[in-house]
Amino acid sequence: MSRGALWSWGRVLGSGATFAVLVWRLGTGPFLEGVRAVDGRALVAAVVLAVLTTVCCAWRWTIVARGLGVELSLPAAVAAYYRSLFLNVTIPGGVVGDVHRAVSHGRDVRDVGRAVRAVAWERFAGQVVQAVVTVVALLALPSPVRASMPVVAIAVAVALIGVALATRSRLRGWALPRRAWAGVALASAVVVGGHALTFVIAARTVGVTAPASRMLPLALLVMVVMVLPSFGGWGPREGAAAWAFAAAGLGAQRGVATGVVYGVMVLASTLPGAAVLLVSWWRRTRPASRTEPTLREGHARA
Repeated sequence: MSRGALWSWGRVLGSGATFAVLVWRLGTGPFLEGVRAVDGRALVAAVVLAVLTTVCCAWRWTIVARGLGVELSLPAAVAAYYRSLFLNVTIPGGVVGDVHRAVSHGRDVRDVGRAVRAVAWERFAGQVVQAVVTVVALLALPSPVRASMPVVAIAVAVALIGVALATRSRLRGWALPRRAWAGVALASAVVVGGHALTFVIAARTVGVTAPASRMLPLALLVMVVMVLPSFGGWGPREGAAAWAFAAAGLGAQRGVATGVVYGVMVLASTLPGAAVLLVSWWRRTRPASRTEPTLREGHARA
């Protein structure tokens, strides 16, 4: 079995193991509660917020791609990003969509190497901004981990400086202007805010009435854990939410239910990506269907 297959199976098994532990400790009630709580308003909110966050992600991608000398229009980036998100949440591995959009874009511009680097840097930039926003918010707002945040902040700062020094030679050749960096940071911050707001709405959907100032740190904590190997975020998200809600005095059961609602909302928000896949498939097969009658006519004449 290849390393990629092992990694994909590891994500699936990790999600399954987390679910098994949660069911063992809390039962199936919180999961059923989350499924029953999902309503039309939550799904509409998820889709609307996803439009904002996806456009911002696509904009960030165009900034990075152009900084690397690769052309990419915003409409094409939005469509490709929706397709990428749908593949990421429906196929084990969590990065299949990103690989697909990188390679597809690379083939379009005849430079797969630069296109892959653009996607890698775009995702890395988003995670860096998420880490910074999370640390700042957890330093300023009450949360179960506030006491340890000064140490975490120092560790994150040291790690970022280390990465910057290690990649300094590559960054010199990137030549992004300052306003481009500002655009990447702004887009990433909006994306983090949109995802956090989606989580807060999921919590409200299951009946959590805690103020937003109390919910935002919990949302950011869960979002950090969601980068761990899993299948579409399922498993680690519910486990982290159970711990965070319990530590905040909101109940582990409500945390699991919130995680389930959030997962359903995210899945619904990526469905436009399925439409992009269908349109792409239709465009690929249409020329073949048009040439088939011509071939048949040629055989008949012969």
